[in-house]
Amino acid sequence: MAVLVVGASGATGRQVVEQLLSSGQKVKIIVRSLEKLPESWKNNKQLHTIHASVLELSDSEMRQHVNGCQAVVSCLGHNLTWKGVYGHPRKLVTDATRRLCHAIKTSNPEHPVKFILMNTSGNRNRDITEPISFAQKCVIALLRLLLPPHVDNEKAADYLRIKIGQNDPNIEWVAVRPDNLTHEAEISDYKLYPSPIRSAIFNAGKTSRINVAHFMSNLINNNELWHQWKGQMPIIYNTASLV
Repeated sequence: MAVLVVGASGATGRQVVEQLLSSGQKVKIIVRSLEKLPESWKNNKQLHTIHASVLELSDSEMRQHVNGCQAVVSCLGHNLTWKGVYGHPRKLVTDATRRLCHAIKTSNPEHPVKFILMNTSGNRNRDITEPISFAQKCVIALLRLLLPPHVDNEKAADYLRIKIGQNDPNIEWVAVRPDNLTHEAEISDYKLYPSPIRSAIFNAGKTSRINVAHFMSNLINNNELWHQWKGQMPIIYNTASLV
């Protein structure tokens, strides 16, 4: 069994791969460029690297890559450049989520595959009541108009909520919502909540990428933790940012 990670060359994706390798998991990654990969990965027998753009893979190739995986982790995101924000593919995260889920379903897994999507605290979980202020609603409406990546994050989570749902025989999912992402060298204490406890726009907390990776890795390795959060969109905060 293995874990497939897409977006593995990104800042959070790299941390996820490191956490999974440290826990003894076999990992497969799909990356467009090999240049950003750490040297320590290149000779790691627990790691299999697929050099490709995830959206350019054929359906049969995608099915081949997910086959035999116990979990799929998407840390895909848009580069914070003009081309990355406003260029194509505008629906990178959504289209990758849809195609990966389709590949899982058509591979007929023996047991449900865990699908973990990295999302954002700025996206509401519309399966439950998450009230936000009128001012935040106005800002989110502007983000939908001005920033395609925000819409992409919303639609990717909506695909899991609506199209996969809570009772799919092949896929179980969790959409992890960090708040303002930071770079830290060490894992620190963090808290998990079903919904935001502060405004993602006007009173954001902080979430270190390594803590996000630690939680995602634990979701895969700890079935009790998985059953606690499956089908949900937990918010993760560094404990220190809540003081």
